[in-house]
Amino acid sequence: GMVKVFSKSFPFDPTPDQKKCFEDVENDMVWRSRPMDRLICGDVGFGKTEVALRALFRAVANGRQAALLAPTGVLAAQHFKQVVRRMGEETEHKFNIALLRGGMGKNTKKGRELRASIAAGDVDIIVGTHALLSNGMSFKDLGLLCIDEEQRFGVNQKERLKLICNCVDVLTLSATPIPRTLQMSLSGIRDTSTIRSPPPMRKPTISYVQEYEESLIKSAVEKELARGGQCYYVVPRISQLQDASDLLQRLFPGLRVIQAHGRMSRGAAEENVAAFAEGGYDVLLATTVIENGVDIPRVNTIIIQNAQAFGMSTLYQLRGRVGRSDLQAYAYFFHKNDAITEQSAQRLQAMADLHELGSGFDVANRDLEIRGAGSLLGTEQSGMAAKVGFDLYMRMLKKSIRQLRGLDLPVVPRSNVILPGGEGSIEWDAASDDASASYLISDSYIQDAKERSKQEGVARLAESTARLVEITNEWKEKYGGIPSELQNNLKALHLNSCLRQLGIDIVGLDESTGDCILRSPGLRPRHWAMICSQLPRGAPPRGLDVIFPARFTFSTEDKEISGGKKIDLDEFINPNYADDDEEWDALDEEEVEAMKEISSASTIKNMQDVEIQNYPRFVVKKLGTSVEEGSRVDALLKVLLPPSKVVFKKQEKDKEKAKLAAELRDKREAIARQKKEQEKLNSRRLGGFGY
Repeated sequence: GMVKVFSKSFPFDPTPDQKKCFEDVENDMVWRSRPMDRLICGDVGFGKTEVALRALFRAVANGRQAALLAPTGVLAAQHFKQVVRRMGEETEHKFNIALLRGGMGKNTKKGRELRASIAAGDVDIIVGTHALLSNGMSFKDLGLLCIDEEQRFGVNQKERLKLICNCVDVLTLSATPIPRTLQMSLSGIRDTSTIRSPPPMRKPTISYVQEYEESLIKSAVEKELARGGQCYYVVPRISQLQDASDLLQRLFPGLRVIQAHGRMSRGAAEENVAAFAEGGYDVLLATTVIENGVDIPRVNTIIIQNAQAFGMSTLYQLRGRVGRSDLQAYAYFFHKNDAITEQSAQRLQAMADLHELGSGFDVANRDLEIRGAGSLLGTEQSGMAAKVGFDLYMRMLKKSIRQLRGLDLPVVPRSNVILPGGEGSIEWDAASDDASASYLISDSYIQDAKERSKQEGVARLAESTARLVEITNEWKEKYGGIPSELQNNLKALHLNSCLRQLGIDIVGLDESTGDCILRSPGLRPRHWAMICSQLPRGAPPRGLDVIFPARFTFSTEDKEISGGKKIDLDEFINPNYADDDEEWDALDEEEVEAMKEISSASTIKNMQDVEIQNYPRFVVKKLGTSVEEGSRVDALLKVLLPPSKVVFKKQEKDKEKAKLAAELRDKREAIARQKKEQEKLNSRRLGGFGY
């Protein structure tokens, strides 16, 4: 309820991509037991910050602290103002928000006082720069870490923050993620949401990539000044600022130029940028200090000198400084041919090619191809993939992940049960007093509101029905016998646990037949074959039929597998899929499509809105007509429990195998290190004897 109230304070209508991001983050924070690790990729001004603000609010509303990390003081101050305006002391939410930045070290009075307040839990949201990464930093109960402009931080810095507190949700925002981060997202190691929908009236920036010429600079500046605008002029080194200033004064006597760079006294760069924004100057001559957090809609031309010296994400972020209004914007990338390398030429070519709105993800993809993916488990943020080629590297990695996962049913974080009367659903309207369609624990059973909310969360996130039984027994010992109303709600939890295990995202009745349809977009014949082989007699449960559309069965017709009948399921499995690269690519594509369907299932209100014949699905016949309302959850549990237990056991077995493999790898690496050290020691000893 509080999150819905907060969302109404957003002054714009969210784009479709934003709505999808809101849902993804909610699923991660509310419906999954493992901590969130999600990348939000979207261009500057496309609404990434609103996704972060709602996540921050949700974390604090649930009684935990949250931190927002920004790479520069300018950007941190901008975020701080926005957070205070939306949920600070002056609002109805009255959250305590603090800003921690450079100059507030642990040896200063302000720094010590603020750190003590954070450690005591008095501060709800901490916005900060690299100061958040200092060793003297501690939180009472950090629940969420948001990292803005992720590409500006090193791996060691980000891992340092994650070590501060266990079980921390991490939300990363970036227009152009570094190759290592993007690679983890593309390969499925890290979750990703993309915002490609631009704000209304926004035009793509026209980009020019050319060799450095003074006449071109003169033409670009003249064109902008003629329409009453302002320009950015960016150089890679502070030492080059004076030469650039002399050039501009020579080309345009009387031109009003102001500078901004990182070696100015504290606050001077921000003051100069503010003076430029007020319109008192024609050109802001700067280094990359303006890369993040500078938003001046009047500036619609940027000139970048020695563009070959900048990285891809920096070039893209700098271009994003212009084009923030409905006027046409221009970006000029000037380079020196004698200083250009093969990689820098590829970067500049990418800037020329990828100029459409929302192309940040494509730019990051191109950077990944140029520089390689880096080390997934180490600290290198680029490289490696070049040794085998990017496409082969991706295929090898995805194949290894799929083999490690074994039974690779796509994960369903949240199932949508839309049976009559809300039976079996664990969704509820927080603004409603009616808890009949939820599993909510009554205040007469657990009096303490905070503890009640905690126990509801523990039960909702249970990964199996066995874990739910354990939780129920714990409640009996601590709070006494389970009331009948809570017992009914616990059945709904057991049902939803089974549904998630089997990849079922939506359940409802076919009004024309009375059959119960359970859609499982990611279910494939190979999955069902593996599951049924572990069931008694090797047969599906009686009363649970499965239908696979023709495109998943290597035939021209849909296949129906009836419950209770032993069938040779080998006929539904392609025996070559384990070795055929094209089959592996097809598996990746079908899983991506399945996940798109799963992620949108929670918004469906009626089974008539789903073209169910296009999806793999379970069918429990005549559930709506032969089983009375109030007993349908029991009937579904009877047929779903056996296969869901098989899936859970297989997943636990796969986890144990992966854990043992990791331990074996660590032992091998330790032995190899010891052997290498011993060889060095022997070499030094032999050297001492003159060998």
